[in-house]
Amino acid sequence: MKFDAAIFDLDGTLLDSMWVWEAVDEAFFAARGMDMPDDYVQTILSMTFRETAEYTVAHFGLNESVEDIMDEWNRMSFDVYREQVKLKPGARAYLGQLRARGVKIGVATAQTAPLMRTVLESNGILDWFDALSSTDEVARGKTYPDIYLLAARKLGVAPERCMVFEDVLKTLRGIRAAGMQACAVWDAASAQDWDEITQQFDVYIKGFEELL
Repeated sequence: MKFDAAIFDLDGTLLDSMWVWEAVDEAFFAARGMDMPDDYVQTILSMTFRETAEYTVAHFGLNESVEDIMDEWNRMSFDVYREQVKLKPGARAYLGQLRARGVKIGVATAQTAPLMRTVLESNGILDWFDALSSTDEVARGKTYPDIYLLAARKLGVAPERCMVFEDVLKTLRGIRAAGMQACAVWDAASAQDWDEITQQFDVYIKGFEELL
């Protein structure tokens, strides 16, 4: 793989964290006397944080504001991210390897900026990144190129010289539209799409140890 910048998704890619959101979602629905639909997690995977809240309000007819729901999710997840969420095996070593090679590294995540900075700081790698980007900063989610192009601009690297690391099949549409290379990272939450992922992404790995 040849590239000048590596752009990483967080949840399910660098972080072993999808279990947090499944627990948050289940608790959120349970508090309203509802069962979480089986397809809910897959439906929202590539949405921005706000898009997820908007979808949830509209689809389930909730008499709550989008802002209140986002605040609730942030409160429910913040302490868990700070105290329990860790990097995937081999991720720290691979990030260190990229830095040693002079490759710029950035984040493109659907997390809010405070949550992103908190979890990177708690894992001791916040200052390793040359740029941090959240879908809160763009108009559309990860099926569009906006977040990836923003990350490339912040890194000062041409899109075609960027490699994006993601775990969700739907994001490939946005990566391709941005003109970037794509490396898939296996995660249990998106395992049902793995066969298709291996056919469509430029590179695919079961774990970062494969790149060391």
